[in-house]
Amino acid sequence: MKTRVIRLDMSVDPLPIYHEVADLLAAGQIAALPTETVYGLAADAFCESAVARVFDVKERPTFDPLICHLPDAQTIHRIADVPQPLRGLVDKLSQLFWPGPMTLVLPRKDCIPDIVTSGLPTVACRVTQHGVMRGVARVLGHPVAAPSANRFGRISPTTASAVLEELGGKIPLVVDAGACSEGVESTILQPCVDEKGKPAVRLLREGPLTREKLRGVCRVLKSRRPMTTPVAPGQLSSHYAPAKPMILCNPKMYFKPTPGVRYGLISYQGTSLLATQNCWEDLMILSPGSGRLAEAAVRLFAVMRAMDAREGVDCIVAEELPENGLGRAMMDRLRRAAATRFTSSPSPEV
Repeated sequence: MKTRVIRLDMSVDPLPIYHEVADLLAAGQIAALPTETVYGLAADAFCESAVARVFDVKERPTFDPLICHLPDAQTIHRIADVPQPLRGLVDKLSQLFWPGPMTLVLPRKDCIPDIVTSGLPTVACRVTQHGVMRGVARVLGHPVAAPSANRFGRISPTTASAVLEELGGKIPLVVDAGACSEGVESTILQPCVDEKGKPAVRLLREGPLTREKLRGVCRVLKSRRPMTTPVAPGQLSSHYAPAKPMILCNPKMYFKPTPGVRYGLISYQGTSLLATQNCWEDLMILSPGSGRLAEAAVRLFAVMRAMDAREGVDCIVAEELPENGLGRAMMDRLRRAAATRFTSSPSPEV
């Protein structure tokens, strides 16, 4: 199969392209579409055979549920039954943070096929900020089921070229609307009631919508630990991983390399003690000099993918990032990526 690429110029009316993609999805096909976070592999959520094709192309286990992308917040009631005690909170969250990088996990309606939710009693709902995914869902008239457009467990794609590296020749279409503006997958929340019976949210996956922003709206309950059987996307302990092994290191400590192994370093600012060591075959920086978490988040997956492609690097070392705001989301991805390790032993700063 040859994968066709449509390069979208948002200064030109995109509606004809939305209709073309919606027709493709209505015919049971799949396509890679951009969101503000990562590119998604889209299918008509009501077409079981198309959703099955998404799982097959990604080599994704069927116990890992998908996110349903909606054209607007009002459409949530088409696929989810929001319990009465949570309606006020869900309305408030959707008004404040949709369109945007927030996914809500809610009790599902029977119209959603089991394959989308992995048989769970809940469905993950999102209204992305990106006009392409919303526009296609609106024209299609159905929710769009779309996990990230990459092979399962690998680094998420934030550009059309990264999608082609992962799935070129396996899918019929990629809509190229440029690089994603956020770079880290959406924050996943499950509205619930706390031990006092008051509305709250359980944070299931860290993302661009940070705890600090959420705490201004409602109580945020503890994150769940990574698990073998997820209740929402992105909860497996090993995920977002390069093909090469990855190690996480404290930037204030020396790294002791294993003889014969060639290392590449992903550094936050490039100014740390770790970055000054002369053992790196390559050095890539997430936020050169400035140390801005937002810039680092946008570059994270692209830098991971570039380091993974370096021929002279056997193992990737990544600096630990500040665990505040967006730093938590990035550290969540890095910890899951660092599931396979070489033996190494950092030594204290001297």
